[in-house]
Amino acid sequence: MSKKVWIISSRRMKIYIISAMAIFIMAGGFLVNRSVFPVFSTEESPAAFYRADIEEKKVALTFNISWGEDRALPILDTLKENDITATFFISGAWAERHPEITERIVEDGHTIGNHGYRYEHYPRLDDDEIVRDLNLSHKKIKDVTELDVKYFRPPHGDFNKTVLEKIEQFGYSTVHWSVGGNDWNNPGVEQIVANITGDVEPGDVILLHASDSAKQTGDALPSILTELKNQNYSFVNIEELISQANTEVEEIN
Repeated sequence: MSKKVWIISSRRMKIYIISAMAIFIMAGGFLVNRSVFPVFSTEESPAAFYRADIEEKKVALTFNISWGEDRALPILDTLKENDITATFFISGAWAERHPEITERIVEDGHTIGNHGYRYEHYPRLDDDEIVRDLNLSHKKIKDVTELDVKYFRPPHGDFNKTVLEKIEQFGYSTVHWSVGGNDWNNPGVEQIVANITGDVEPGDVILLHASDSAKQTGDALPSILTELKNQNYSFVNIEELISQANTEVEEIN
């Protein structure tokens, strides 16, 4: 009997391509800038949001932060200068170490999301460890922001059906991404810009990093914003994009 795998697809015509890529990714760890990862979803079980199937040229800009304090502030300055809000998925440990920057993110009108506490691969943890990490990260972020954040991005972007179920049981919505700059790998400013602007489509969730290990993101960001604006894209918060999502669930046998 074949094993059933459920994925979210925003383009019915690409379903077989997406499923084939998902199998290849799961088997060999193949990575591309346009992230099409399998997520498990039925009417009874949770799913991870990674893009909205819309025609309007709207995108959501998201950043992951888990380490360092030098790269985040210039990124926040650039966003403020361009009157753009984003979603920052921060680890609880980072919020605990850098409360002033965390408060600045909130004061600038950005959305805060949870990115775990220990930055562990959740599928490698047992259920109790996942719950403990969710509890601790939620508490540390709330201690700084006084917010009960509702969006979660698993550390390393790594999840499976069990992880999604635990995240939903905790009250979070899981947010993945559909296009990334590969900026964590520091491939060069021009390449980061090309990775985003050459691959973006309406409804995309864009992934960049504001950790100190992503040394070139701050320099690439102004060009990314300018180019996307020139392509008539507008930047919306993740909640608006989710509210406009028109996703379809397909069963692959």
